[in-house]
Amino acid sequence: MPAVTVDNPLTLPKVAAQGDAAARPVLAVTTAPSGFEGEGFPVRRAFAGINYRHLDPFIMMDQMGEVEYQPGEPKGTPWHPHRGFETVTYLIDGTFIHQDSNGGGGTIENGDTQWMTAGSGLLHIEAPPESLVMSGGLFHGLQLWVNLPKADKMMNPRYQDIRGGEVQLLASPDGGALLRVIAGELDGHQGPGITHTPITMIHATVRPGAEVTLPWREDFNGLAYVLAGRGTVGAERRPIAMGQTAVFGTGGSLTVRADERQDSHTPDLEVVLLGGRPIREPMAHYGPFVMNSQAELKQAFEDFQAGRLGTVPAVHGM
Repeated sequence: MPAVTVDNPLTLPKVAAQGDAAARPVLAVTTAPSGFEGEGFPVRRAFAGINYRHLDPFIMMDQMGEVEYQPGEPKGTPWHPHRGFETVTYLIDGTFIHQDSNGGGGTIENGDTQWMTAGSGLLHIEAPPESLVMSGGLFHGLQLWVNLPKADKMMNPRYQDIRGGEVQLLASPDGGALLRVIAGELDGHQGPGITHTPITMIHATVRPGAEVTLPWREDFNGLAYVLAGRGTVGAERRPIAMGQTAVFGTGGSLTVRADERQDSHTPDLEVVLLGGRPIREPMAHYGPFVMNSQAELKQAFEDFQAGRLGTVPAVHGM
């Protein structure tokens, strides 16, 4: 980790907040509980215990792994439905194959992102390739769920396959932080992901002892999740470590700093920074469906049971 990097960050465009930007305070730091998803791959539930008013428009995020599979151990998910939101799968290490009942999907690996807009609904499957099942190997990634506003919930499903080499690479002024803009924009630099709900998604690598203060849209919320390493968040330097999420208050900038000493297996602080414009609509969420009312949830289940979200292909190539 990570798959997408550069030898010299000082060659990249530099980003820093203006000196008069109001620093976002840290409202809370939470620790993700561990669990299992799909056919049994380990996850950390990054947003567990955080009030939705701080998450909106994000619904949930799982850190998948980091795990070193032995031969025969890699696992995925069975076929399952989605409606009313978008799933963002960012794979840092390993390989995953995606397929849906509309014929969409593909393979992502080592820094790639698959952005699936479920919209009106589809069936979906994610699994490691047979070669990884046979050989074992490292697997590590994130899956983020992004809500859709009521006006877009029943739009046609869509895929975006974002290759790792397409992300917008930026750096802090001293080169101590490498920033990968996956979606949205940062200080006028646009990432490749096209979003229906305005958001920004960044994977930052911060060298030991380095600090980065980024401009942050004041109409967005602010979240930081630590994939690996230790550091602090906010001007108040609130401690944060692997598997923890920081919730920021309002302001025009946010700060992340890496501790001088990191664990031997983690040379840098690896953190995902998220911001989005709150939708501020009623949300009814149950399992794979995210709608605006209980009646719409009931309709989603009925449509799924009636096969109106699609059917599993006879030959799915998994």
